[in-house]
Amino acid sequence: MNLAILIIYFGILFLIGILSSKEIKNIEDYYVGGKKLGYWVVAFSTRATGESAWLLLGLTGMGAIVGVSAFWVVVGEVIGVSVAWLLMAKRFKFLTDKYKSITVPDYLVSRFRAKSNTLRIIASTALAVFVVIYVSAQIDATGFAFEQFMGWNYYVGALVGFGIVVLYIFFGGFVAVALSDLFQGVLMFLGLFALPIVAYFMLDGDLSVGEKLHSIDPALTNMWGKGGLTAMNLATIAGFLLIGLGFMGSPQLFVRFMAIKDEEEINKGRWVAIFFTILTDASAVCVGLLGRYLFVDADTLGKGGEDVLMMLVNYAMPTVLVGVYIAVVLSAIMSTIDSLLVVASSAIIRDFYQQIYNPDIKVENLTNISRVVTIAMALFALGIAMTVALTTPDRTVFWFVIFGWSGIAATFCPVIILSLFWKGYTEKGAIASMITGFLGVPIFKFVVPTLDGIGPYFKELAELGPSFALAMLVGVVVSKLAPDQELADIMEKTFKEDRTKEELDHLIKD
Repeated sequence: MNLAILIIYFGILFLIGILSSKEIKNIEDYYVGGKKLGYWVVAFSTRATGESAWLLLGLTGMGAIVGVSAFWVVVGEVIGVSVAWLLMAKRFKFLTDKYKSITVPDYLVSRFRAKSNTLRIIASTALAVFVVIYVSAQIDATGFAFEQFMGWNYYVGALVGFGIVVLYIFFGGFVAVALSDLFQGVLMFLGLFALPIVAYFMLDGDLSVGEKLHSIDPALTNMWGKGGLTAMNLATIAGFLLIGLGFMGSPQLFVRFMAIKDEEEINKGRWVAIFFTILTDASAVCVGLLGRYLFVDADTLGKGGEDVLMMLVNYAMPTVLVGVYIAVVLSAIMSTIDSLLVVASSAIIRDFYQQIYNPDIKVENLTNISRVVTIAMALFALGIAMTVALTTPDRTVFWFVIFGWSGIAATFCPVIILSLFWKGYTEKGAIASMITGFLGVPIFKFVVPTLDGIGPYFKELAELGPSFALAMLVGVVVSKLAPDQELADIMEKTFKEDRTKEELDHLIKD
């Protein structure tokens, strides 16, 4: 039965890819869906892409292991998503439409009126590197999911999931990605929301959930974590909250704001995205808490508690629905892989090949080349995933995914934020920010935590927050030291156009 449900699920993805291929007439269609997508598609696509394997496997496991303090992750995510949709999306849409951008490096080059290819090269290289790492983490999670839930060999599962995603991207490009994300996002939403509710009403015991968790380990019911309000726990909580920074400019998410039909669709989509985030993330933590209530011993829940989801599914759901939940897990993983591969492919084809190497190429020839490059990058990511699986058996899905997520976010989010709201931000400042964010992630991940004294605190804080803050600071300092008054004047005029357009829109509505 489970296999039959998965075949139906994969069949729907193939159908989406084939039908979407009819919409692909040029490179803009392939990479941003012709900039005509509706708010439901974009809202669910951003959320499905932004969550990935860590929501279904990582955050549920975290809820089981650390308890209610995992809700700090939910708070951080909701803040990040809200800032992106409420404060950044419309201005980003306005500027990318004004510049006719179809990739994030496109936008950056136009925004800073770049005088050379340096900014485009750095942006594209950083995007390709960290996207491949992030995709490899998702492929790793695919193998893990098939191994745990279906009893398949890890490597067979990783290859099957990989093949499915590559095929429907190959045919349908961004349109297939966005529509499949809508379908997969709905599965994720319904599956996560329903599971803790059903499981809660099936609980049988004298103690409430809170009382039982407290008896297992008082730390599970303490919002500050084990030991209460300590400096180390504050660093841990800050790390949880700062995960939400990645929603404030990561290219795989913000490309969807380019693709949405108009700014009015953003007004509608913002509430869908925020509501989705609150319910799915809170539900994921609740799954972990209920799993710990039922199965008590953390050692039975797998590395990082990552078995808790399917253990709870097997406990609470009819057998016929187990296959659906396997599809839900795969949805979270594949909806991220497909989006990342399209973004990475665009960096290579649009930003390297077309804009730098061969600017005279006919646009209609780029779509087929894009498909080939997408497959090549996917194979490279597959190789990394297999290598990590062989050399790091004690890894967890959560932190493998977070490293790739942090790399993309620290490199791009400070640049996107400053470029949208500060007229004095310069090309040199943007380049400095990107290099700092790019290098900061491995430094704060592997070097700083080994230092005496401060090292353990930075280990708990994680790499994203410090890298992000340093990239922002360096960008501001460099822009101040080498100002570009001409660019500042142009951006002042552009921002006024944006504000004037928003004011006119409000008058028309009134």
